[in-house]
Amino acid sequence: MRRGILSLLISLLSINLLLAQSVDQVYDLDSTVVVATRALKEIGIQKNSLERVNLRDNIAYSLSEVLTQNSSIFIKSYGRATSATASLRGTSPSHTRVEWNGMKLNSPMLGMVDFSLIPSFFIDNATIYHGSSSVGISSGGFGGAISLESTSKQNEPFSLEVIGGIGSFSTYNGFLRAGFSSERFQSTTKVAYNRSRNDFEYVNYRKKEFDFDNNGNLVGFKYPTEKNKNGEYADLHLMQELAYRLKDDSKLSLSAWYINSERGVPMLNVNYREEDKSSNTQYQETFRTVFGWDKAFDKLQIKSKAGYDYNDLLYLYLGDLGDGELSEMTHSQSFTHSIFAKSNLQFFPSPKLMICAEISLDEHIVKSYDIAINSISQEREYIGYFEGRFESSALLTARYRPSERLGLALNLRESTIGDKFSPLLPAFFAEYIIIQNNRGNIIAKSSVSRNFRAPTLNDLYFLPGGNKNLRSERGYSYDLGFEGSYKVDNLSMKGELTAYNSKINDWILWLPTFKGFWSPINVKLVHSYGIESKANMEVDLGNGWNSSINANFAWTRSINHGDPISWGDESVGKQLVYVPEYSASVNGRVHWKGWSFNYKWNYYSERFTTSSNSSGVIGRLSPYIMNDISLEKSLSTKWADLKFKLMVENLFDEEYESVLSHPMPGRNYTFTLSIKPKFF
Repeated sequence: MRRGILSLLISLLSINLLLAQSVDQVYDLDSTVVVATRALKEIGIQKNSLERVNLRDNIAYSLSEVLTQNSSIFIKSYGRATSATASLRGTSPSHTRVEWNGMKLNSPMLGMVDFSLIPSFFIDNATIYHGSSSVGISSGGFGGAISLESTSKQNEPFSLEVIGGIGSFSTYNGFLRAGFSSERFQSTTKVAYNRSRNDFEYVNYRKKEFDFDNNGNLVGFKYPTEKNKNGEYADLHLMQELAYRLKDDSKLSLSAWYINSERGVPMLNVNYREEDKSSNTQYQETFRTVFGWDKAFDKLQIKSKAGYDYNDLLYLYLGDLGDGELSEMTHSQSFTHSIFAKSNLQFFPSPKLMICAEISLDEHIVKSYDIAINSISQEREYIGYFEGRFESSALLTARYRPSERLGLALNLRESTIGDKFSPLLPAFFAEYIIIQNNRGNIIAKSSVSRNFRAPTLNDLYFLPGGNKNLRSERGYSYDLGFEGSYKVDNLSMKGELTAYNSKINDWILWLPTFKGFWSPINVKLVHSYGIESKANMEVDLGNGWNSSINANFAWTRSINHGDPISWGDESVGKQLVYVPEYSASVNGRVHWKGWSFNYKWNYYSERFTTSSNSSGVIGRLSPYIMNDISLEKSLSTKWADLKFKLMVENLFDEEYESVLSHPMPGRNYTFTLSIKPKFF
């Protein structure tokens, strides 16, 4: 059965390629997609699309801030401009699949993505797929998947945009976008550079400074105000995008992205060393490129991609041994090489039916090691692993609309990890249009799916601690929800409400061992359930005034129902660590004659830091509310379009932590100036 699915998909790919060669009538690629497939592609899918306006509003920040303010995703941040991972529906960061232009960004070592290293300036479209909807993107996305796109589309023959920014904590930002476009050729070059001392002040509630009177008696204490130490960073991003339309109207594309990052690892606020001379730094160099070929015919669309991803990550800790000289205490480095190829065929036999076949191939090679000092010989030793893994995945999709009101869809995915086959992963979607008229609609949606995630390479081979006997994680998800829209005169509204229920068996968790190191084991049955909702309203007030508001809310329960791993295990029946039960965001905007005011509000309930859900000082993180505002003014002159923007983050100076012992900055400011020269 398993090999049969793969064989069937390969056959479909071959047949459709032959069909493509026999079709004489050619249609414009973009218009074919919009007109012929939009309704079918949306059947049952729960997604949240972040368009360019949302991404550009946070131009000076990474994608982690955009996701925080415009979705129900919880971003687990270890500090300003440090590692930021995404959690959907109470799952772990490795359960969120991420793609950029069709390429997987999830680390084959860790399984997660650091969103702090993705500038929003580089992304043109971001789509969040929730729960079962992620099966159409990749396997393993128990919580969901995020699809990122950057394109070379240009509306002008020549375009140039230069942006400079300055902010609190000696922060400097620079951005450049240069574009060229002709009838067949398009080119876009993007540059982003961010640098900061990142030495913000915070009140350290993990320490106490005691006050004594002249007789040496304790009379009181206070919490000291400290600076974020070792938090400086400098990031450089370069991206080149090319596209060329051939005479047969097929399209070639190339995207290349280079990252060079040097980031200090901030000290924990429990560090009591006042004059710490250590250096704790993470260096990262990444290069990824994607080549694409697209072709559209009357009833057939072909999309093929291939690419390469290289990543060099070095963690270096230098400590003072007492002689005033810094010596290498920790040297941890990894090299990752990944190549992929993907081909997707979409066939439209009729306006009511869409059939899709996709096959993808990935090869990962990882070298990971730590340098340690042999206690006997005092010589440097390399401890680590050198492993490769081949992965393949095949997807067959059918979407059918038997009537104007009813839509049905079925995804069948099967993967191979090394020499092992995954179970067949089905996902079924259904939707029914309850009400539809010229003012709006109400649509009921439902889905059910099976999912699967193999252990990462670190889970299996990391030294010391890797466990080659780990089982893959398996689970089921069920969704039921409603989507609606309404428009009258100058008012338009959209909303969506979804209830979900999912279970993940053999959850992989790293635990300490009696030998002094950590090791992963299959310990948990995790039951995740909750409610997600979003709403949007836009109003044209006349006289140049218009406004919009977007809101998201999530109630998330993610409970460990596994068997106790010891007599003292108090984690059973408790919420998973760092999963807020309640989260909400509101983003409001008002425009008037070149002026724009934006207000952002975020709320997160308490998060537990221990599996027992202890309510002690270090067992939980308090709820917090964030308020951000920005004011923007656009001007047009004969020679250029100008845009001035002032942003104030954490307006009310909230004291909070996203991760235990990693303080976040208080009120801070950023000012940017954008210049777009007019060439004609």
